[in-house]
Amino acid sequence: MREMMRVVRLGLMILTGVLAMGLFGQAAAQADQRTAYDFTFHNLTGEGDLPLAQYKGQVILVVNTASQCGFTGQYDGLEKLYQTYKDRGFVIVGVPSNDFGAQEPGSNQEIAHFCKLNYGVTFPMAAKEDVVGDNAHPFYQWMDERFGLLGRPKWNFHKYLIDREGNAVDYFHSTTAPDSPRLINAIEKLLDAPTGSPQP
Repeated sequence: MREMMRVVRLGLMILTGVLAMGLFGQAAAQADQRTAYDFTFHNLTGEGDLPLAQYKGQVILVVNTASQCGFTGQYDGLEKLYQTYKDRGFVIVGVPSNDFGAQEPGSNQEIAHFCKLNYGVTFPMAAKEDVVGDNAHPFYQWMDERFGLLGRPKWNFHKYLIDREGNAVDYFHSTTAPDSPRLINAIEKLLDAPTGSPQP
């Protein structure tokens, strides 16, 4: 009798494990099917939302920004990059964040004024968000699932590149300047790729 109970318990443990693996597999499959178009930010100006789905068919560069950082000068390069490629279907979405060094302490209104006054930023800007940790915006949680620890923002001006199908295809650390040949080549490759082309 004791042996029979042991076998039953063992069988239940195996069954529970199999079911759990199946549910995990389903969740992972659903996560893999998501695209950038499943995520929405709030607009920096407070005028409605900023859904990434409105940029379907465009190449998107998502950058977490800050106004008091050693990399803040990248705003200038990002604006030039946007002006260079926007007519070919390229857009930049800036996401202010105070996560690193508390270097974005201002309100959304103050951030908007700073960007416009100092760098003439015209590309879309989201409202301030967390980009790392438990409270990270769902887009950044998705990026974490996609790229893992190595692709996680370590500082301000980390960049994620999204293809015309909404797939996350690459990331660039803060030290990669907007005029970096590596970044420009990656953008041009996606802009030149036929719609529906498989991406890595």
